[in-house]
Amino acid sequence: MVPGCSPIRTQDLLDQARNRKIDEYKWLLHHFSRLPLASGIFVNSWKDLEPVSIKSIKENPFFKQIPTPPIHPIGPIIKQEETLSVIDVECLKWLDKQPPDSVIFVTFGSGGTLSFEQQTELAWGLELSQQRFIWVVRKPTDSTSAGTFFNAGETNENDPKVYLPEGFLDRTQGMGFVVSSWAPQVTILGHHSTGGFLSHCGWNSILESIVHGVPLVTWPLYAEQKMNSTMLVEDIGMAIKPKMEAGQQTIVGRKEIEKVVRMVMEGEEGKVIRSRVKELKESATKALDSSGSSYESLSCVADYWKTNHN
Repeated sequence: MVPGCSPIRTQDLLDQARNRKIDEYKWLLHHFSRLPLASGIFVNSWKDLEPVSIKSIKENPFFKQIPTPPIHPIGPIIKQEETLSVIDVECLKWLDKQPPDSVIFVTFGSGGTLSFEQQTELAWGLELSQQRFIWVVRKPTDSTSAGTFFNAGETNENDPKVYLPEGFLDRTQGMGFVVSSWAPQVTILGHHSTGGFLSHCGWNSILESIVHGVPLVTWPLYAEQKMNSTMLVEDIGMAIKPKMEAGQQTIVGRKEIEKVVRMVMEGEEGKVIRSRVKELKESATKALDSSGSSYESLSCVADYWKTNHN
């Protein structure tokens, strides 16, 4: 628990932070212990997105008792341009033909994968929802949802027909567009036809979603993503998280997926979330303008460097 901030549930912590017997835990402690040596810490966030945390770290008396470098929120900083392949162009042409805010974009980052059973449930859930979608599909792994995280650069040549439910591509033709391995995420999120984002909750993806005003369905897989998901749903109020099936700890069922996709795309709860995301989008834009909090934060650092390093 960080003084002055919302408590973090044990189950939301990084796996490496929960097992004190592994080398990764020692690695985390080593790097945390070196933070006080920094002159300051840049944070890809902004004051209005995380007001409580930023204020607590800057003002809570607890942090006056220990060496705490100043934090400088300078975000949101996101990728602005992407190189497009032939299939990317086809994907965007398909997106051009869809109504505004009608497509949910489904992807799990640069390397996230699902088990075969979970991928099957996701396919059925998307089909049952009857919502338009773009889905970045990878070959499933039966061992772990993060199975290809450290092999993200490998090319997947498998045909999606092999590991999607029989007839899925035919039944969803026109309603959905399936992409193998990768899609131009920033471009898709910025498209007027995109109205929802089912995401693993990597921080870059969250920022890109906010900057483009797209509400989220959270599906955390690894690293800090569970904490991110909880913050988005419970603190910020710009996302919906599907629930596991009764008696299940690893599988989200097709009916639940159908429900949350419908909720974010056309339900009353989705309207509330979309309104909240629009507020955050405006806040993000203001943070980066010449009178915004992030601009001022970076200007303070620049002034410090000029004063102390000339």
